[in-house]
Amino acid sequence: MRIKWFWNKISIKLLIAIIISFSISLFIAYIILYNLNRFHLLTSNRLSVDQYNLIVNALTAVVILSFIISFLLIIRKKIKYLKLITNSVQNIANGKLGSTIVIKGSDELGQLSRNINLMSKELENKFEHERQIENAKNELITNISHDLRTPLTSIIGYLDLLRKKEYKNEEQLTDYVKTIYSKSQELKSLINELFEYTKLTSPDVKLNLTAIDLGGLLEQIIGEYIPIFEKEGLCFQKSIPDEDLLVTMDVEEMVRVYDNLFMNAKKYSAKPTFIKINLDSDGKNAFFTISNQVADFQVEDVNQLFERFYRGDRARKEDGGSGLGLAISKRIVEIHGGKLTVDYKEGWLTFTIEHSLKE
Repeated sequence: MRIKWFWNKISIKLLIAIIISFSISLFIAYIILYNLNRFHLLTSNRLSVDQYNLIVNALTAVVILSFIISFLLIIRKKIKYLKLITNSVQNIANGKLGSTIVIKGSDELGQLSRNINLMSKELENKFEHERQIENAKNELITNISHDLRTPLTSIIGYLDLLRKKEYKNEEQLTDYVKTIYSKSQELKSLINELFEYTKLTSPDVKLNLTAIDLGGLLEQIIGEYIPIFEKEGLCFQKSIPDEDLLVTMDVEEMVRVYDNLFMNAKKYSAKPTFIKINLDSDGKNAFFTISNQVADFQVEDVNQLFERFYRGDRARKEDGGSGLGLAISKRIVEIHGGKLTVDYKEGWLTFTIEHSLKE
């Protein structure tokens, strides 16, 4: 096994401190010996063995003590800085996430402080993210409980009426059964969308990616919606280029996004009006927009439309929707590496999807 020997900045500084301390101790020893020698010459007294041993031991002690004192004085700033790092790490361990250390110098201790600061900030961000996830989970549970309770209460209420046979005739019985079925479908839809949203927010979500011509896909979707929109007094005004705009996507998931945007346009458009569909590109990205006129739009911030369970205006509250559709759509676009944005201007509500074009 090959071993690489190398010198780092701390090693060099410690070596210099040792050399300086050793030099100081030798200089002190030299001064002491010089003075002792002069004293011996002046007095002409011979030293006994005990006196000689005492002088040697004392000189050795002075040399060692002078070395230790000078070495500690030279590295005192590093020791103080190391103690500061230790205390800061202890504070972080005690829960003071985000606290930082003043970086002094460019040696290994400075690099250690820099890494500890990065670790502290990263831990703070992760802790904050986990707290947001926990809050979002609690909010989700609260909203789920409310939204599931509403149709479930209706179902239980009508079933209780049927159980007690509290209906006047067959027609009323049929109405009760229709209502129960309708509420059951609403409950099923909500559970399915909740399951889909939970699946898409998982970090290990997988996509079945294929390259597809976006213009051709949109033409197909528009063709399917034309008769549905015409029944509502709506028509399309589209601008889709003939050139191929290849986009890598999970077709099934993205079609769900387009379906959601088209259905939103159908539900919340002023009627009779027309829906604007536009597709263009800048060479790197493709931009799909769908715009519809909205009557009596009462949402203060249009970005709230992407929030889970948000149903701001009256139409959205009474349409029986779950409030998860746009949140799911935004998440699907984001895991594809794209962007879904919304804008409201002069009575027009516009959703824009930005896709990266396949190179």
